[in-house]
Amino acid sequence: MNPIEIVGGILLIIASVLIILIVMLQESKQAGMGAISGESGSNNFYGREGGRTKDAFYAKLTKILAVVFFVVTLVMNLVIHFVK
Repeated sequence: MNPIEIVGGILLIIASVLIILIVMLQESKQAGMGAISGESGSNNFYGREGGRTKDAFYAKLTKILAVVFFVVTLVMNLVIHFVK
């Protein structure tokens, strides 16, 4: 293994763990059982705007990490196939 493969592998592990953590931090988009009893998801401590900005931040961060994961995977495949 050359150093590029080691660094790429480490980046893939970090990106995948971060994607998992960020997805777990996001709130569910499903109403669930609360919709039956008339509960609203927007009636929280932060109000409507606070929840939307936090959710928007997590969604944007998830997209960025997914793109990083995809690009690193492509680069690693190119390095493995064309460098050896």
